[in-house]
Amino acid sequence: MTRQLLFYDNVTPISKQRHADWSIDSGRGRFEFARNVNSVPLMATEIPRAASDYTVVFAGRDDAIMPVVILGIDGDTNLYVEEDGGWKARYIPAFVRRYPFVFSRSEDGKTFTLCLDESWDGCNQDGRGERLFDDEGERTEYLQNVLNFVNEYQNQFRLTEAYCNRLKELDLLEPMQAQFTLAGGEKRSLTGFMAVNRKKLKQLPADDLSGLAQSDELELIYNHMHSMNHFAEMLKLAVEQKEGVKDEKTEEKEEKGD
Repeated sequence: MTRQLLFYDNVTPISKQRHADWSIDSGRGRFEFARNVNSVPLMATEIPRAASDYTVVFAGRDDAIMPVVILGIDGDTNLYVEEDGGWKARYIPAFVRRYPFVFSRSEDGKTFTLCLDESWDGCNQDGRGERLFDDEGERTEYLQNVLNFVNEYQNQFRLTEAYCNRLKELDLLEPMQAQFTLAGGEKRSLTGFMAVNRKKLKQLPADDLSGLAQSDELELIYNHMHSMNHFAEMLKLAVEQKEGVKDEKTEEKEEKGD
């Protein structure tokens, strides 16, 4: 459903030697970087909030399944990024909010290094936005807050892995395919994702259901299933966007005709 590296292109470890005079300006066209992805990973704790705005499903391989939010029906289109780079939905996934920062992990998996996507146009050496280091070469409050946020994200990632492993152990996930027809009769399909099988959930032994309820994972499952109702809303966004593109092309032709 998504490009493997999503919107990260040139990830470099942050250091005061290299980034002493670097700043981050996230004010202009803030989410433009996410315009060409149709889904992003989601942490389990985000599911209740995300389920109010998006369709939440599961994607990945057997050994690396994660919750994701569907952002578009085309592989390179995010319906939730506005023309000015704003975000249409109320809740913004943490995976998007943490950009351009990310942790890189050592080969033994024991060490994490905070990195920066230097290719992003919000990164600058002109003093625009928030500095990473102060004049003494120490982390600024901004960079420390970023580090705290990414640390918490990594902690939630581990909990999310455990949640998804639980769903796999109980054999609750099954491949899904959404088939739909756009305005004008164009038939489309969206594949590569999984959802919880409601029938299998109902057939779980009482002890397993009780365990899911005690861990609040049952609530997350119902949030996920409820979120599937948002698919129709996303299709409406897709139709409106396509119609807007057609209208723009029509206006261009009329101008050329004049």
